[in-house]
Amino acid sequence: MNNWIDHRRSAVLLHITSLPGPFHKGVLGEEARSFIDSLVAGGFSVWQFLPLGPTHGHGSPYESLSTFAGNPELIDLRECISGGWLDADMLKGDISSDMHEVLRGKASEAFWNSIGNNAELQQAVEGFRHANACWLDDYALFATLKTVFHDGAWWQWPVALRDRDPEAIKNITTDYPQLIRKTIFEQFVFFRQWHNLKAYAEEKGVQLFGDLPIYVAHDSADVWANRASFTVNEIGLCNEVAGVPPDYFSKTGQRWGNPLYHWETMQADNFAWWVRRVRHQLELMHMLRIDHFRALEAFWVIPGESEDGIIGEWRKAPGQALLSTLQQELGHLPLIAEDLGIITEEVTALREAFGLPGMKILQFAFGGDDNNPYLPGNFAEDAVVYTGTHDNDTTMGWFNSADEAVRQHALRVLDATADDMPWALIECALASPAILAVIPMQDLLELGTEAKFNTPGTLDNNWSWRMSSLPEHDAGCWQKAARLNHKHGRIMA
Repeated sequence: MNNWIDHRRSAVLLHITSLPGPFHKGVLGEEARSFIDSLVAGGFSVWQFLPLGPTHGHGSPYESLSTFAGNPELIDLRECISGGWLDADMLKGDISSDMHEVLRGKASEAFWNSIGNNAELQQAVEGFRHANACWLDDYALFATLKTVFHDGAWWQWPVALRDRDPEAIKNITTDYPQLIRKTIFEQFVFFRQWHNLKAYAEEKGVQLFGDLPIYVAHDSADVWANRASFTVNEIGLCNEVAGVPPDYFSKTGQRWGNPLYHWETMQADNFAWWVRRVRHQLELMHMLRIDHFRALEAFWVIPGESEDGIIGEWRKAPGQALLSTLQQELGHLPLIAEDLGIITEEVTALREAFGLPGMKILQFAFGGDDNNPYLPGNFAEDAVVYTGTHDNDTTMGWFNSADEAVRQHALRVLDATADDMPWALIECALASPAILAVIPMQDLLELGTEAKFNTPGTLDNNWSWRMSSLPEHDAGCWQKAARLNHKHGRIMA
């Protein structure tokens, strides 16, 4: 087993955007630090969240404008007051998404106007730009062009910019320096706040558990700047796209629409982009989930014109070579494989060859026979168990809408009554052999389907659930969790 974790631990799954606070979504400020304190009070020592990149308008963190950049909407603008870049009066009342954007622009302008008088800050910014130049320069240009062309996709830009003509790029840097500086400011502040949050978590004994989407968005700086590595044609469109065939999440499969990788091209330069990508994420996280891990063994290829995932074919990927290279370049790999969906013996063999734990979802455990792999008696220590994930209904929503046979089977296995839910399933996860147990915050709050975070294969009404307030550290949910974490050996003595 890969030594990705040192002892039995438990985690809470809560995306940053779901934190309460005065902004249009949760940010990397005092509420995040208070949540870490709450985790400790509840006996949890891991915080899992979704990808951190800047999102498109639909808000999915799995469709990011950059696999390297941080989402500027997560910046706590209150910290800009102490820097002298915003006045406190500007942050009175609730701050909408549009106002957050405007205030970031004002803070950026004040930041760059003042930086000449602060040698320490100037040195920090220069160091940040140098350390991240491999992605930051392209992303700053990309974000600027998205603004200039009113959020148009990069393949819809003028041909010279679509194809990154050097003279056209030079003109953009000359014509829009303020927009480029704004993006650099946002990224500098985001990563400074993130590393401060990480240091706070480490001080409290809490590890951060991140998420790496297997693919990147078509309309992203990554594809625009590295077209040779992705399946886009001469005008930037995809003849084939990523997704999955029909499974228990969707009867028609899922057409994600991401470009696929030109694996031969990537392997020819020893997977340099992947090494940079994973190294960057592991500098931010203590452990990292690889979303849709099975695509590293074989991936589903969907014709570009298809509207769903029914029609397609499997093709092999060089997962063994990629993971070997990552191990050689980065050493210890604290990676968790999201191995849900259609999993073959070859996928399991690849995961096990590198000692990567897989995922077990308790909501999938009931209604079948005793051989169901999600039943706690059928999986071992080297696993990460969830009551449900961000793609599932909440435990209460799932239980209340499940077939009666599923409900009765669950209650028999859990030795519980309906009134014991969701805590009976929570305790089942914590009591299981899995070395890491993950509980969504919605389950700790005993919420129903109204708090569901995402419905796979859909674009509307997702990613928006948010806590109105954070339960006090001595609230019942934390006290109950602490007792169960202690009972089942998930708190270090």
